Amino acid sequence: MSWLWALIVGGLIGLVAGAITNRGGSMGLISNIIAGLVGSAIGEAVLGAWGPRLAGMAIIPSVIGAVVLVLLVSLILGIRPTS
Repeated sequence: MSWLWALIVGGLIGLVAGAITNRGGSMGLISNIIAGLVGSAIGEAVLGAWGPRLAGMAIIPSVIGAVVLVLLVSLILGIRPTS
């Protein structure tokens, strides 16, 4: 059951990162989950595990990591922000 909770929280983190960067319109459910989980790992590795935690993920560093990940991937793939 903890895996399901981690997937849901990862998807929400990816959704927030896509909304912050205006590139969430082109991301699907699987992309949101991947961006949230990988962004969480990157954010916690670089910034540490501080702030509120949900499903074993520190929310603030996770969102920051996911935003950076979405920006890098969209830069590499040439995805423009949605208006």
